[in-house]
Amino acid sequence: MNARRKVCVVLVDRANYGRLKPVMVAIRERPELQLQVIAAGTMVLERFDQPVKVVQADGFTVDGQIYTELEGSTPATMAKSVGFGVMEFASEFQRLKPDVVLIIGDRYEALSAALAAAYMNLCIVHLQGGEVSGSIDESARHCISKLSQFHFPATKRSADYLVRMGEREDTILGVGCPSSDIARRLDSAFDPAIVNDRGNGIHIDVEKPFLLVVFHPVTTEYGGERQQTDELIAAIHEQRVPTAWLWPNIDAGSDHISKALRRYRSTVPGALIRTLTNLSPEAYLRVLKRCACAIGNSSSFVRDAGFLGTPVVLVGARQDGRERDTHVVRVNPTRVEISRAISAHLEHGRYAPSTLYGDGEVSSRIAKALVDLKPYVQKRLAFGAGVGS
Repeated sequence: MNARRKVCVVLVDRANYGRLKPVMVAIRERPELQLQVIAAGTMVLERFDQPVKVVQADGFTVDGQIYTELEGSTPATMAKSVGFGVMEFASEFQRLKPDVVLIIGDRYEALSAALAAAYMNLCIVHLQGGEVSGSIDESARHCISKLSQFHFPATKRSADYLVRMGEREDTILGVGCPSSDIARRLDSAFDPAIVNDRGNGIHIDVEKPFLLVVFHPVTTEYGGERQQTDELIAAIHEQRVPTAWLWPNIDAGSDHISKALRRYRSTVPGALIRTLTNLSPEAYLRVLKRCACAIGNSSSFVRDAGFLGTPVVLVGARQDGRERDTHVVRVNPTRVEISRAISAHLEHGRYAPSTLYGDGEVSSRIAKALVDLKPYVQKRLAFGAGVGS
């Protein structure tokens, strides 16, 4: 093994980078580790404003950029993109020869990287395993966990679930979500240019209450996202509060959401929305912290909004089963339920910050664990009662 352990971080979308940036900083600061970065998925796509450029602007060297996404945003194109990803990641891993591959979350592109790494006898460290949610992400997450040698789950319950899934307790390196490291260090400064110097739509007065919407398709409900989006748009229109709306991810059904949003923005008089393609991790968290209420189905609303005390209306089944604190109200994707929940949150105001997903000191613990772990290849099924039992 090289004197410095090569840790290859896989980035596949903007949320990935938002959570992994502090980890990448911590890895770079450890003399025992050498950081490698592969950007894939929507990180490299022009229509998502190429988030890889943000990574480079932050001072990181991107060692490889790969294109894996088959156009179409249907279940079939998602499945085929997994296959493309396995081939491309295998080529990059062969070239870079990492000692450890670091993968976060549950994206299908991340599953591609895990499959390639596992078949190439590379040691995998998986962040945010053991969680429960809706969509195909639930299955992809558990698949990645079973392919991984080491784990850094976000919560104690997730760690316990990993052990119940047959992962050894000594392979769980710690607990916490690294995005808490950024969120808990944010100051109160907010430049209106964050939302108003990009995107399209109305000018948002950030000194007054505004809403933030992030709404992704639920892949296991493919075909229903158009009606759900129309209901969400109707609820937002009814509130008559300026709204920043971040475009959906590339999952099956996303084109239907984007089309509904464009139609509303261009044809409905008095549409009080501004659409945004991409934000840097810090800019996104500043918007999430500043908004009066966040609405949609992003896992960030469960995690990051909790760190910040931002009220959340969680729409539909995409995050069902995921641990959440008191700042979240889950509703069905209907205009009446969404609008009623927004009104209640606006009346309530902000919540106390939550530590459910992290204490703001997670990344340094992950970097230390990457130094201390002893890589291995062959996994064995273990049986245990649970962490701390």
